[in-house]
Formats: sequence, structure tokens, C-alpha cells
Amino acid sequence: MAGIKYSKQREAILAYLHSTTEHPTAETIYTNLKQENAKLSLGTVYRNLNLLAASGEIQKLCCGDGTDHFDATVAPHYHFVCEECGKVMDLDMPQIAFADEKAMDKWIGEIHNHQVFFYGLCKKCM
Repeated sequence: MAGIKYSKQREAILAYLHSTTEHPTAETIYTNLKQENAKLSLGTVYRNLNLLAASGEIQKLCCGDGTDHFDATVAPHYHFVCEECGKVMDLDMPQIAFADEKAMDKWIGEIHNHQVFFYGLCKKCM
């Protein structure tokens, strides 16, 4: 991250996100990292997650449940949110390449990207 001072906590948060396919919340990350770093605070986790998201190193997912989830995969992809258990999962499907172009037909301005969430019940909750 250009221009930002190195942080051991930030590196630990990023490493944790890269180690999982889950889309954890800040609280989940905090709980898992607190065991290794007694000085870590929840505020530090939130601050660093927001910094990492703003720099494009991770994705911040606002799924509509009032809780942000975080994803280390920054390449464009879609997500599925279970309405029962709240789990957020990657949805393995090709990008809808024409979505940005179609939206541009109806919008005066610039569209740089899109984010799509699919909602329903996961296999475990069905």
C-alpha cells in the first residue's frame, strides 16, 4: 500500500482473509486474530479493513443484512447470501459482461463496475 506505514496488525488481517474462502465480518476476524495478538482491538480491525478496502486490496461486501463482510478476492465475481443462516459465498459463474454496457444505456455518467448478490437458501438451510 503506497504511502501507508507498515502495520503488523494490517498484515495479519490481510493474511487471515487470504487464508479463508469464507467472507468474515470484522468481529469474526477480530475473534480469530485476538488469540495471537492480545493488543489487537476491534477498532483496529475495523480501521484496517476499511483502509484495505479503500486501497482495493480487499472487497467490502454490504449484503443488506446490516453487517459488512470482507473478501480477499478482488477479481470481479458474484456472491450468494443465504437468507436463513446469513452465510456469504462465492457464486461460481461467469461475469455478466454486458451488464455495465446495458446500464450505461440508461445512465448519464460513468459506470466503472457492478456488484451483484443473489439471495436464497444455501444447501444446508434448505
